Amino acid sequence: MTPATATPMRTRTAPIPLQTHEPSIEILGRLGPRYDEILTPEALVFLAELHQRFGGRRHDRLADRMRRRFEIGNGHDPRFRDDTAHIRHDTEWRVAGAGPGLEDRRVEITGPTDPKMTINALNSGAKVWLADQEDATSPTWKNVIEGQLSLRDAIRGELSFTSPEGKTYAVTAEQTPTIVMRPRGWHLSEAHLQFTDRTGRALATSGSLVDFGLYFFHNAARLIANGRGPYFYIAKLESSEEAKLWDDVFSFSEEYIGILHGTIRATVLIETLPAAFEMEEILYELRDHIAGLNAGRWDYIFSIIKNYRGRGARFVLPDRSEVTMTVPFMRAYTELLVKTCHKRGAFAIGGMSAFIPNRRDPEVTARAFEKVAADKKREAGDGFDGTWVAHPDLIPTAMAEFDAVLGDRPNQVDRQRDDVEVTASDLLDVHIGRPVTAAGVHANVSVAIRYLEAWLRGLGAVAIDNLMEDAATAEISRSQVWQWIHQDRRTEDGTPITRDYVEELIGQVLGEVERRDGDRFDDAAEIFRDVALGQEFPAFLTLPAYSRFLIELE
Repeated sequence: MTPATATPMRTRTAPIPLQTHEPSIEILGRLGPRYDEILTPEALVFLAELHQRFGGRRHDRLADRMRRRFEIGNGHDPRFRDDTAHIRHDTEWRVAGAGPGLEDRRVEITGPTDPKMTINALNSGAKVWLADQEDATSPTWKNVIEGQLSLRDAIRGELSFTSPEGKTYAVTAEQTPTIVMRPRGWHLSEAHLQFTDRTGRALATSGSLVDFGLYFFHNAARLIANGRGPYFYIAKLESSEEAKLWDDVFSFSEEYIGILHGTIRATVLIETLPAAFEMEEILYELRDHIAGLNAGRWDYIFSIIKNYRGRGARFVLPDRSEVTMTVPFMRAYTELLVKTCHKRGAFAIGGMSAFIPNRRDPEVTARAFEKVAADKKREAGDGFDGTWVAHPDLIPTAMAEFDAVLGDRPNQVDRQRDDVEVTASDLLDVHIGRPVTAAGVHANVSVAIRYLEAWLRGLGAVAIDNLMEDAATAEISRSQVWQWIHQDRRTEDGTPITRDYVEELIGQVLGEVERRDGDRFDDAAEIFRDVALGQEFPAFLTLPAYSRFLIELE
């Protein structure tokens, strides 16, 4: 009999315990006057909790975006989702709708949150102020934190401002607009704050969570006491999963400070092509917290170009000035937005016309009033419940067009647009039938460089050639140039649009602008070359520009 072979005993080692840390936020940016009133220990603990709970999901959603862009670029057009059809077909559900102070939104003014612009907005006579920490704000560390200080002081009735020239500004309006704050989109980081997770890994923070978290933590209770509430515009969403992430952030935050679930109200900008195919799903995921949707027209045009930039001549748009709200794909998107919102009890808010008055030029001002009046008349007639303007002088013009349709009613949510039927092909009908002109190429190069120069100096909303430009319109300008080059387009006179051709225009623009000591035109041209002339297409021009030029650490 063969003896059994003995099996050697394996030594068992105890698992090495993972080192755990309390999630924390470290301040890397320079501390200015009163920054400690915003960056309090309690607020930083709240930010750390937000990042620990939701930071990983944010990265997952950003990965989803990359995959979706890749699919569209490779011929898979977006469509209405089969897996969420039950949400669209269920006729019973409705959204939370307006919170206190949001019942009448017929005219909203948008703008950055520096003290002067905050006071001007609060004195403007608009129903709502979109306090913009996103596309109208250059995300310098100073703007991020001092914008929070402006909002904090305004909400407490403590805001005043004296200009370097000695002019004093104060809030004098008896009835100020309801504040709806817009944090940065999911894609943007805040490099001046560093998050350390439980494993000890250090990461840059999310611009979205920083902007939302600081504003909510410091102001929610005071806003409620003022008869309003913590209200937010949510930018750049691309899917209902991203909306669900925001909804979970809202629910956790309400519980964290002990206010009722559903107190937060969000208005989501439909400003990306994928989101246009998921409007009902976005409303559904945010149904306890959402007041409405907004037609973010400029970013929407940029999203079309970005997603279809490599799909051939059929998807090439002409001069930016030819891409109006009445072209087929823009008409389909806005009609669908109104129908979707009113079906679910949500507000539909129109977009911003870029035309602005010039108090030194009566002809320009008259033209701006005429164009804005036509734009707002169309929106009110289509069923929108309100609209945006970027300049206080345009409020009476926009108000008159909505007053003519609404009368004494605060909104027209009860107006169902059962006459509207929009298909996927309607949303993708980008044929306009107009040429690219030499003037259009020059305008894009000029606007992008002049805007970027101001952005690098800390200005996020800039009047250029009697139009209000922000990051979204600069994105259109540079993405069109990139697409025209890569799709071998020619101008109307037959000139090929090449890198060399655009380089000549860059030199021409730099020769046209007024140069001053300390200006940033050379840096702006460098950014423009990277995002418009490079082989790769950065998803947002603000990403490389921020990392190279706006990060100032101690």
